[in-house]
Amino acid sequence: MPIKRASFKDLRKSNRRNLRNISIRSELHSYSKKVEVLIAAKKTDEAKAALKALASKLDKAASKGIIHKNAASRKSSRLMKRISGLSKA
Repeated sequence: MPIKRASFKDLRKSNRRNLRNISIRSELHSYSKKVEVLIAAKKTDEAKAALKALASKLDKAASKGIIHKNAASRKSSRLMKRISGLSKA
């Protein structure tokens, strides 16, 4: 346990941030699952709309440092590639 008062405050801030980060990561996981399901069902238009929302969430999370910017870019890029493959097939 911290001894100094400022350390207690840092601990509180750290816990608050941790909860926020977990919540946002969980939301990203839910959105990506939704896109995956739509891709599997071959619903191209709905998948594109869901991917647009997911890409926005990923970029926002990357800008806040919750996930790395390259990871966000990689995830959205791979999903976009899969959706474009659907429309061609």
